[in-house]
Amino acid sequence: MPNRTYAVMGATGHIGQVLTEELLKKGHGVRALGRTLVKMEALRLKGAEPHPLAFDDASALTAAFRGTDGVFVMIPPAYDEADFSAYQNRTGEAIAKAVKDSGVKYVVHLSSIGADRTEGTGPIVNLHRQEERLASIPGLNVLQLRPGYFMENLLWSIPVIQGMGVLGTPIRPDLRIGMVATGDIGAAAADFLDKLSFKGNVPFEFAGPRDVTLAEVASLIGAVIGKFGLPYVQFPYEDAKQGMVGSGMKPDMAELMIQMNRAFNEGRVEPTQILEGTHRGKTSVEEFVRGMAPAFAKA
Repeated sequence: MPNRTYAVMGATGHIGQVLTEELLKKGHGVRALGRTLVKMEALRLKGAEPHPLAFDDASALTAAFRGTDGVFVMIPPAYDEADFSAYQNRTGEAIAKAVKDSGVKYVVHLSSIGADRTEGTGPIVNLHRQEERLASIPGLNVLQLRPGYFMENLLWSIPVIQGMGVLGTPIRPDLRIGMVATGDIGAAAADFLDKLSFKGNVPFEFAGPRDVTLAEVASLIGAVIGKFGLPYVQFPYEDAKQGMVGSGMKPDMAELMIQMNRAFNEGRVEPTQILEGTHRGKTSVEEFVRGMAPAFAKA
């Protein structure tokens, strides 16, 4: 018999897959929640129980959460949504209703650094609202996991690096960012669920081993791909927005991303806690960038 049973939303994603596998290794039962059954086959073979469902279906989520010792919840990306904020709120309300109706007592919620802010942070604003929804549920113990800038976001820059010979985003070149690998986030979430030692509403900010600038990252990437001295360029907001839309992103989502980048630049998305010890992951940006080499070769 498993030690405990957990439900994991987004179980086939970068974070959810690591989280699911870590819980299985610890001897727990895992209900793997995802959009399609076929993507969960690998996790089923490792011992997870697949639950294909829509993340805005409160009834299906309630059934999946009921009887578990804890759940991992998230509002997954949906780049095809014309109104991303409406999607975030619709999905967030369904998740909160399912948590309440299922009677589960422990939740780890994937939020974001900057979720302490009530406005002006793009898509992070609705994670703040989701934190409030979950915190208002009577008797619920919720760990609001607030990671920093995902290292995996750097993979989106590969076409720009190859096509323009620069690493470019709207973020300032001198801004130090707490980049973190999604695998470390998954491992941290697994540890919280395994121990179930958090009580009440607990914000927990999480970053990589050290903060870095994107100018530093450009130099590291250049060394890996043989383009030594790869420059970093801060793109104007409007140019960056047009580039996002040109690559297929919905205009509404592109505008939210610009708002978030502006908030980073203006110091409105920054830690409120001391990031030491358990607030730091293990994967360095140097290690992550070295691992990007196959992605460059494939692209």
